[in-house]
Amino acid sequence: MTAEELAQCFEAERPHLLRVAYATLGSMAEAEDCVQEAWLRLRGLPDVEAVRDLRAWLTRTVGRLALDALGTARARRERYVGTWLPEPLVGDTAADPADRVTLDESVSMALLLVMESLSPAERAAFLLHDVFGLSFDEVADVVGRSPAAVRQLASRARRHVAEGRPRFPPTPDQQRQVVTAFADACQDGDLERLTSLLDPRVVCRGDGGGKVSALPTEERGAERVARLLLSFVRGPLRELRIATVNGAAGLVLRGDDDVLSVVSLTVDGGRITALDVVRNPDKLTSVPGAE
Repeated sequence: MTAEELAQCFEAERPHLLRVAYATLGSMAEAEDCVQEAWLRLRGLPDVEAVRDLRAWLTRTVGRLALDALGTARARRERYVGTWLPEPLVGDTAADPADRVTLDESVSMALLLVMESLSPAERAAFLLHDVFGLSFDEVADVVGRSPAAVRQLASRARRHVAEGRPRFPPTPDQQRQVVTAFADACQDGDLERLTSLLDPRVVCRGDGGGKVSALPTEERGAERVARLLLSFVRGPLRELRIATVNGAAGLVLRGDDDVLSVVSLTVDGGRITALDVVRNPDKLTSVPGAE
């Protein structure tokens, strides 16, 4: 295989590898670092032809690199100002540059937040086996455990994920209908209509990273969250549009303060169960239209 052919093969796997790293880390910048390091390691192999399954080798390598990076990332998050949320992947069309990662359920905001409750080993076992299809033997090589131990890790992770995922997820059309109704209620200042769209136990989280204003702690309850939202969007908005956020319809908005916000909405049984609002500008540099 020539150097050019190897590069072409690697580029064909890049979206998959970015998805592996991003699902582990919740940061596109950190994911790209892992993928670039995997390329350097692949190019440095003395005999590339000895790699019988390139995708599996690259997935294991990126998985190991992401797992190592997760330790450092978690230490930084302990010092993070306010609530930490994953960097949102935002796109308006399939051709958008943000579609470097396949925007499917494996990168949904709901799943990424559930991942935060798992140990690094549990996270790696679940993602690499259940989501990305590696065998338990292959995952064992990544996390440094026995295959039997990895099975237990994946089983525990699976239970946590099942508890955190929507029980009755919407179709794409249903998601867009709920998001549209939510946006309309916010713009109209209609407290009653907005409250009706929210699950009684809805949770609202905000991430400003200490750089812009955001909720200092999570808020719960339909009426409380509805009132907070209406106070947040009071006055004319400079921008409000529906966009794809981590694979599902969400919102991009900009208020009079000129601060960009990306809102991910988790819908279960026709009602919004979670609202995650990312305002930290460092996490929104790749949003189409961001300045």
